[in-house]
Amino acid sequence: MLSSVSGLKVTGWGVALPDKIVTNDDLSITLDTSDAWIRERTGIRERRVGGSTAGLGSEAGARALEVAGLSGRDIDVVVLATTTPDQVVPGTAPSIQAELEIAGGAMDLNAACSGFVYGLVAAGGLLATGARRVLLVGAETLSRFVDWDDRSMAVLLGDGAGALVLEASDGESDLRSWNLGSDGSLKHLLACDHGGTIHMDGQEVFRRAVRVVVDSATRAVADAGLTMDQIDLLVPHQANLRIILAAAQRPG
Repeated sequence: MLSSVSGLKVTGWGVALPDKIVTNDDLSITLDTSDAWIRERTGIRERRVGGSTAGLGSEAGARALEVAGLSGRDIDVVVLATTTPDQVVPGTAPSIQAELEIAGGAMDLNAACSGFVYGLVAAGGLLATGARRVLLVGAETLSRFVDWDDRSMAVLLGDGAGALVLEASDGESDLRSWNLGSDGSLKHLLACDHGGTIHMDGQEVFRRAVRVVVDSATRAVADAGLTMDQIDLLVPHQANLRIILAAAQRPG
C-alpha cells in the first residue's frame, strides 16, 4: 500500500551516541577477523556500544526539541521506533515522554531496520488527523543481543539514536510519498528469540535486501511525481556498504 501525506514539516533533529567506541582492531583481538576484512565486506570502521534505549532516545529527542525551539510541553505524541525496548512492559516511549516532560501520548513501534520509516508514516497519519507536533525517535541498543564471539554479527551492530520533530503544516509537505512492505515468510533469515542473540543468513539477506530497497525506492520516487535523475541523495538504513552501493547503482 502506498499514499501521500500532506502537511508535514521537519522542524528539529538530533542524534545521540554512546561514548564507548569499539573499533575493528578491537574486535580482531578476540575474533578471527581484521580491520581490512571488515571494511571490505561491510564498509564499517567502528561502532558505538552502551547506554539504554530510553537514555539514548531521550538525549536525541532533547536535541531535536532544542533545534526546533520547543519544549516537551509542545509535543502531542512521542513515537519511538525500536526493536530493543528496555523492558517488555511498559513500553520505552513513556520513559522518553517522562524524561522530556511531554504531556501527550507515547507508543513504541517495532519494524526493525525499517522502523524509522514506518514511524515517519505513522507520525504523518497522526498529524493528518489532529496532532500538532510529533516527536519521532529511532533508538536501538542492539549490542545487548549480539554474540560477541559470532564474527558475522559482532562486526555489524551497535547502539545509537536519532530524532525528528514533525509539525503539521498547511503548506507543501516534507513527506512527498512513501512505500512500505513486509514479507513475514522470510522471518527465519534474520531473527532473535526472547533471551537469545541475533542470527542472520547473510548471503540471502544481501540478495533480497538489494532488490527490495531498489523496488521500494523506485515506487516511492514515482509516487512523488519524480524520476530517479531528479534524486540527489539516497539515505538508506546503514546495513552494509555493498548493499548500499548496489541499491544506489541499480536504479541509476
